[in-house]
Amino acid sequence: MEQRIIQITSGKGPDECCRVVARVQQYFMKAAREAGFEIQVISDEAGDLKGTLRSTLLHLHGKQISEFLGDWQGTIQWIAQSPYRKLHRRKNWFVGLEVFEVPEKVIFRPEDVVFETLRGGGPGGQHVNKVETAVRGKHLPSGISVLASDSRSQLQNRKQCLERLRRKVESMSSLELVGTRESQWLEHHQLERGNPVRVFRERL
Repeated sequence: MEQRIIQITSGKGPDECCRVVARVQQYFMKAAREAGFEIQVISDEAGDLKGTLRSTLLHLHGKQISEFLGDWQGTIQWIAQSPYRKLHRRKNWFVGLEVFEVPEKVIFRPEDVVFETLRGGGPGGQHVNKVETAVRGKHLPSGISVLASDSRSQLQNRKQCLERLRRKVESMSSLELVGTRESQWLEHHQLERGNPVRVFRERL
């Protein structure tokens, strides 16, 4: 199985570009799931307006990821009239999608995790809070912790907790890599506006 960190960014673009980031995120995640990949949002940086994103980080997991990403990585052009400035003549908005590998040096070891059990909350009857089925796991080297309480089985919650923690540790460790490359990529992105890898047309 392969895994990648996906960044979709508006760069230094206006609110319209931030809107496009949110829309491209939706399209990309839908396409990834339809192709059989597992995908989840690591973090979103909200824009100034409701429903917009300055950038988003996604974690993609599955087989033959490189083939899928072939026509997504790079500059994406979105053609639409601005929904915020009706008289604005510009109709071409650009965002970027970049792909980062999860560093090989990241090694997640289950023995570095400590667990504690908690009483499950939420609906389900009076018996729910009497048994400690929820599980919280903490990765000692990084200090990252997650809680799993989806199942009434403590064993199942423990497995889910460990898997979620593993992915979060591996993903978060890549944020530093993303940060160091983002400024360089943005400069490159500015030069590639005339050669988008994908073009979306929208009628408002």
